Amino acid sequence: MSVREKLMYNWEKLPVLVRLQDFCKWGVSHGMVPLAQWRQGDIYRVYFSSRDDKNRSLIGYVELDLNDPGHVTGFSKKPVLGLGEMGCFDDNGVTPSWLVEHEGKTYLYYIGWNKGSVVRMSLVAGLAVSHDQGESFQRVWNVPILDRVHEEPYLLNTGPCVLKEGDIWKMWYVCGVKWVNPDLPKYHIRYTESHDGLHWQRPGKVCIDFKDEQECAIARPCVLKEDGIYKMWYSAKGDQYRMGYAESTNGLDWKRYDEKAGIAVSPSGWDSEMIEYAYVFNHKNKKYMLYNGNNYGFDGFGMAVAKEQ
Repeated sequence: MSVREKLMYNWEKLPVLVRLQDFCKWGVSHGMVPLAQWRQGDIYRVYFSSRDDKNRSLIGYVELDLNDPGHVTGFSKKPVLGLGEMGCFDDNGVTPSWLVEHEGKTYLYYIGWNKGSVVRMSLVAGLAVSHDQGESFQRVWNVPILDRVHEEPYLLNTGPCVLKEGDIWKMWYVCGVKWVNPDLPKYHIRYTESHDGLHWQRPGKVCIDFKDEQECAIARPCVLKEDGIYKMWYSAKGDQYRMGYAESTNGLDWKRYDEKAGIAVSPSGWDSEMIEYAYVFNHKNKKYMLYNGNNYGFDGFGMAVAKEQ
């Protein structure tokens, strides 16, 4: 049953806050943009980016038992993907965005960070592949998979979510619209397709656009297809990020139901000011959400479980 007919889920936050820097020395802050990979039984590996002592994002993981999600069963002692070569699009940071298992390999779509000149940064999507079940990743290219084109010129082509359906790779991604000032980009969510997961049609179709003049950012699409309906969780920001939700029958044309997202900021604590970057996955007839809180995941990531209404 669609959210159009009833509130589909009400998310119950679990008393969990996971920080990779509690377990290893290479990350000193943040647990940003988490995403989950099933390992075995009830064990999931959660990839995310922590920042080093120079504020550069690096990708690592922790492993959690969903029977006791606050208990870390394993972690990466070093980053599984580090900085790109000097002068490349990802030489100042990498952040995970999405995983696809394909032909025995793990495709990691990620966000590459570059320092800007007039504007403060560029964020562009890259692709790395693992041949050892996610213990390490190698870049497919040293250039972005979503570089700028005439219709998308702002080097804010990033944050991909990718589903493979038959021979078609479907991507929902963050696309820059303009820079309001050198510190404030404006971006929304678009859609594109590929036949190999590497070369993508451009420009993309706008899927989730701004609801009003105050909204300046729509980020981190997370798409599931269930019962013939595409369901997207995303983060929408006016003053601070809040969680949004939308549905589509074809993956192209979406209807926003932000009031039905079912999760909000807490009265106090690490997610009391903002809530964002949801990753939603199913396990044993339950739906779980990984998410970040204040200051873009400075404290780490949390988890919620959906209760059907």
